[in-house]
Amino acid sequence: MTQTILVADDHPLFRQALIVAIERAAPEARIVEAGTLARAAELAAAAEDLALVLLDLKMPGAEGFSGVALLHAERPGVPILVVSSAGGLAVAHEACRFGAVGFIGKDRPLEDIEAAIADALAGKAITGPADPEIDAVAEKVAGLTPMQLKVLLGVLHGRLNKQIAYDLSISEATVKAHMTAVLRKLDVQNRTQAVLAARALGLGITH
Repeated sequence: MTQTILVADDHPLFRQALIVAIERAAPEARIVEAGTLARAAELAAAAEDLALVLLDLKMPGAEGFSGVALLHAERPGVPILVVSSAGGLAVAHEACRFGAVGFIGKDRPLEDIEAAIADALAGKAITGPADPEIDAVAEKVAGLTPMQLKVLLGVLHGRLNKQIAYDLSISEATVKAHMTAVLRKLDVQNRTQAVLAARALGLGITH
């Protein structure tokens, strides 16, 4: 059966390197490419046979771990392999809180990236030391719908309801309805408390 693999990275040359690794690890796969988070979300939603997402943490439209969270919300059953210039086990474990199955650095040899792709397709995942406070918030954020997550990200970036409505092409009333649902799911009472989710999402940090 044909599988689709999504490559989401804003650097065309690195996308080509990832495509070479995919062709070696999964020669029968259909490959689609995205240079922005918005385009990646569109392709993820459209591909019924999506088997894997290769995602750069830092690309247009993404900050911190918001890209992982959004794509996981779009396709919760599809594994996400983060391929990033950020390093360290901490980043890998944080990404996995939002649905990533693994992490590999962009500086690794192509053979290592190929092996990581094969592992991700085989269902192998990274586990690491738990942080109960952050894990609890991350689990709740990971349970949001794609639109709820987009509204929350707008709030976390200081956008007003009318600005979020304009950004997402929805009404202010719809924004308020989504935000009410977000507050309920996060078990918080107001926007100020909801901003605590920014810590779990890693917003404001550079990866």
